[in-house]
Amino acid sequence: MQEEMQQNMQEMLDLVMATVTNYGMSVVGAIIILIIGFWIAGKVKNWIMAASVKSEKMDTTVGTFLASAAKYAIVGFTLVAVLEKFGVQTTSFVAVLGAMGLAVGLALQGTLGHLASGVMLLVFRPFKVGQFIDAAGHSGTIKAINLFTTEMDTADNIRIIIPNSSVWGASIKNFNYHDTRRVDMVFGIGYGDDINKAMAVIGDVLKADARTFDDPAPVIVVGNLGDSSVDITVRVWCATSDYWGVKFDTTKTVKEEFDKNGIEIPFPQRVMHSVS
Repeated sequence: MQEEMQQNMQEMLDLVMATVTNYGMSVVGAIIILIIGFWIAGKVKNWIMAASVKSEKMDTTVGTFLASAAKYAIVGFTLVAVLEKFGVQTTSFVAVLGAMGLAVGLALQGTLGHLASGVMLLVFRPFKVGQFIDAAGHSGTIKAINLFTTEMDTADNIRIIIPNSSVWGASIKNFNYHDTRRVDMVFGIGYGDDINKAMAVIGDVLKADARTFDDPAPVIVVGNLGDSSVDITVRVWCATSDYWGVKFDTTKTVKEEFDKNGIEIPFPQRVMHSVS
């Protein structure tokens, strides 16, 4: 009986030793692959994060997203390599994962479209936080650019959240992209008024405003002969931040100076002829 037990123990010991001999190197190799794979994943993530911080064109949100995506991609390849070390056929495994990824992608194609558009907005930066834009049928000041949505506040302080695909897929008008802007205005005077005098009055108003530029020089011309007025077109350059102030103040001051100089801004009128 004792000899039988000793024989069974010896057989178990032999089996353990054979298993260790057969798979020992595989286990050691798998551990080494895991350590190296996770180390590389961490290093790549840190490198991408550092590069995004130093880069002026890449937003931190994009850097974080790309860093995480790279890390998990490397971890995935590492796990596949570990499975192959133990003799597991990973071809079918990878195919199943690919099919699952395709199914998830089709189910979330709208969301992934917003994500892709968000990445494009953050990388190419057609506008920045704090700039006033017109996009996707809305105008407002940008408050946040996220991976899925863009947030803006309108002039009357209404928050609008727009899917990124709608912003990226449409034309974008950025009012603050350049440091300077041209202010276009039209002033109508009566047909009986002195055109040159009116133009001189407008020129004096523009010269008196320190916010307007001399270079490029202001343009003051007769732009149209309307039904009720002679329309004087005015184009003057200023800093982007002064655009609305120049436009509003010039309109008010020109009206006041016209009144002082007896220049009429006519009401719409119609001449009727009576035939008897």
